[in-house]
Amino acid sequence: MEETDQAIIAALTVDGRLSYTDLAEKVGLSVSAVHQRVRRLEQRGVIKGYAAQVSFEALDLPLTAFVAIRPFDPSQPDDAPERLAHLPEIDSCYSVAGEDFYLLLLRVAGPADLERVLQEIRTSANVTTRTTVVLSTPYEHRAPKVTLDPANQHRLRGVSAE
Repeated sequence: MEETDQAIIAALTVDGRLSYTDLAEKVGLSVSAVHQRVRRLEQRGVIKGYAAQVSFEALDLPLTAFVAIRPFDPSQPDDAPERLAHLPEIDSCYSVAGEDFYLLLLRVAGPADLERVLQEIRTSANVTTRTTVVLSTPYEHRAPKVTLDPANQHRLRGVSAE
């Protein structure tokens, strides 16, 4: 991927609400050139969308947990994501390698809700669970690493090179 596109992605990952004017200033292009590049990145599926990052604590969902699941019978159909899609407490579902089949990210109000959701997961998907409760989150949703050519870095303002 072209270096300027990487810089655009890095800047938008840090602040998805940047105006085209501010983004153009950061990457050293005209506003129309940045607009075209962003549109192409969206069309190619590199930029999949824009979303608000919310405080789960402010939404009364302060407890975060990771739940590893595996079926009681590994020969059963691999349809756990479909069986669990109705549970709004599941923020994300990752297919993983290793002993477990999926890793779920849950956001709930407290221990009682976690216990209730775990029971629903076990019943709905016919799986065993292993739960890890998150104590704190030093960081998440970090910008992707962008490798910029040092020869061109001077023209890209406010975008850090790794």
